[in-house]
Amino acid sequence: MIRVGVNGYGTIGKRVADAVDSQPDMELVGVAKTQPNFEAHTAVERGYDMYAAIPDRAPLFAEAGVEIAGVVDELVADADIIVDCTPSGIGAENKSLYESHDTPAIFQGGEDADVAEVSFNARANFDECVGADYARVVSCNTTGLSRVIAPLEEAYGVEKVRATLVRRGGDPAQNSRGPINDILPNPIEIPSHHGPDVQTIFPNLDIDTLGLKVPATLMHVHSLNVTLESDVTAAHVRQLLEDEGRVYVIPEGLGIDGAGKLKDFALDAGRPRGDLWENCVWGESIAVEGRDMYLFQAIHQESDVIPENVDAVRAMMDAADKAESMARTDEHVGIGIEGDPAGFSREDDHVEAELADD
Repeated sequence: MIRVGVNGYGTIGKRVADAVDSQPDMELVGVAKTQPNFEAHTAVERGYDMYAAIPDRAPLFAEAGVEIAGVVDELVADADIIVDCTPSGIGAENKSLYESHDTPAIFQGGEDADVAEVSFNARANFDECVGADYARVVSCNTTGLSRVIAPLEEAYGVEKVRATLVRRGGDPAQNSRGPINDILPNPIEIPSHHGPDVQTIFPNLDIDTLGLKVPATLMHVHSLNVTLESDVTAAHVRQLLEDEGRVYVIPEGLGIDGAGKLKDFALDAGRPRGDLWENCVWGESIAVEGRDMYLFQAIHQESDVIPENVDAVRAMMDAADKAESMARTDEHVGIGIEGDPAGFSREDDHVEAELADD
């Protein structure tokens, strides 16, 4: 049983904690927070041991009626591995704490790549993470791109990737980022940081990326053009992607024409927090001209990296191979949308939801 601690219990941390808690080969030791807000109360209600991330603030938790099991140093000492889900930049500051306890740690994509020995995507480079002391799960956008690039590279070879990323202005709870009424090239210079980040997974990949930020909170949308090394058909690419467990090819006829309906679909299906762990590729967008392949995909920035964190734990602990880990993660988190559904079919509890006619 792998004992896992989660430092940071916000947008990513609470989802990682739930995912770890669902795994039969992992034990969630506890979670750490800086303040006793509603998320701290929720964690305790879920039965998670709470630790004060800033020791001097420990009395604040008692004052707020949140019982704590200790401070973050104790969590780090007691865990076999820590998943750091703190805000960008804080993870790098925490590294010395993990080093002092000789506790391996996983960082998130908001940290610079040099915070860890390896940047990680389960589909693309699982084996490079085996036995590592420190790994970085790449960002939501890099995760989404890597999940498509890996099977295309294996099946056909990839000559060049061009991606335009239309990015949400903030997560739903990040009201400090809005309200806004603007469309921003972000960054204005080319390429955006996403291309170099993808190259931490595929070092030899030729990739150009452009980024835009729009006044939305739901999801990111990617416009993807990949020049392949061999001639293929759109039908063949579609079948290839449909065979990927963490890619959902949206069937024509469901009436899902945007991120809003995708989120509604997830909520109707009973997905926790309306999460979409899978890349959501519009099937009718998959097109091939010569060796150029095109598609649109939506990436749920709050949840697509969650299964990657679980797989990174197993890789670093050398607890399972790639296929076994991904299958176990998918089963117990509930990943997978089968065929042309009237709803989602989840292997863990077979949640189903009917789509009402417009």
